Amino acid sequence: MRTWQVQQPGEPERALRLVDIPTPRPGSGEVRVSVRAAALGFPDLLLCQGKYHDKPQTPFSIGGEAAGTVQEVGDGVDESLVGCRVVVTPGQTTAGLLAEEVVVPVQRLLPLPDDMSWEEGAALFVAYQTSHMALFRRAGLAKGETVLIHGAAGGIGSAAVQLGKAAGARTVAVAGGARKAKACADLGADVVVDHHEDDFVAVTKEVTGGRGADVIYDSVGGEVFDRSRKCIAVEGRLLVVGFASGTIPQLPVNHALLKNYSVVGFRTRPFRDDPAYCREIHDELLRYREQGFVQPLVDGATFDDVPGALRRIADRDVLGRLVVTVDRNDA
Repeated sequence: MRTWQVQQPGEPERALRLVDIPTPRPGSGEVRVSVRAAALGFPDLLLCQGKYHDKPQTPFSIGGEAAGTVQEVGDGVDESLVGCRVVVTPGQTTAGLLAEEVVVPVQRLLPLPDDMSWEEGAALFVAYQTSHMALFRRAGLAKGETVLIHGAAGGIGSAAVQLGKAAGARTVAVAGGARKAKACADLGADVVVDHHEDDFVAVTKEVTGGRGADVIYDSVGGEVFDRSRKCIAVEGRLLVVGFASGTIPQLPVNHALLKNYSVVGFRTRPFRDDPAYCREIHDELLRYREQGFVQPLVDGATFDDVPGALRRIADRDVLGRLVVTVDRNDA
């Protein structure tokens, strides 16, 4: 079977090689899945460059989530799973699923509806579970509140826009450039701010009558975090989801005291070890999809051009979640 492997850290064009390795076989409690699509994100780029906090021993495959069909089960696994369409969720590391075949513990599978494409299935877990846990469990976003979403045309940002709408919140989506701003409007954002043209602080204050946003979803960090503090409401919640800008901001805690707001950190990994909780969110996401709120924003790539796909991530040229279609030689 074919898989993309990082041979040595570096830029994707030099670090990655398409190799042919033996097809893995499932052990006890495991399943073998024929992968039809796999999603890539910023962590995959950092893994290639050797800059991620996880540093697997080389060679290793990338890809944090996937969708496909169960082909074989190991001892102790219900044989009726063979032939089922599934989402394959991340394990303890973020990598390993961009391959024609993967073997994973059965607990890492979630059902994929028949009417959902492989590409949508591969884009569902990381972005939507991240945004669901962050907005609802950590920030307590409620109906009628205003949520300001940075990076709203990206994977987790586009999911946050849709989930905010599903919750009955007013969504203010911030993105850079006309193409990304249009994508946010198409997602149904109530207010769209092209930060190349407008000041998100001024717009947020205007649409809230000076009150500010109840929840701010910040995956960017740096100056964006600093300026977000200027438009957060009293008793607001500023969600720290990531640092795509590459700069980790510092908080003057006296400001949080004076404005009476909370800074809330969030990372998904502590919750991945609770399959029942992840399944509960998955089922709710599928209900939202049936109601028309959830429709993964997918930017496609071919299996043969994975280095080029990661270059697009580095250049911030991706709308939504970048998903690689796995065209199999035996298909």
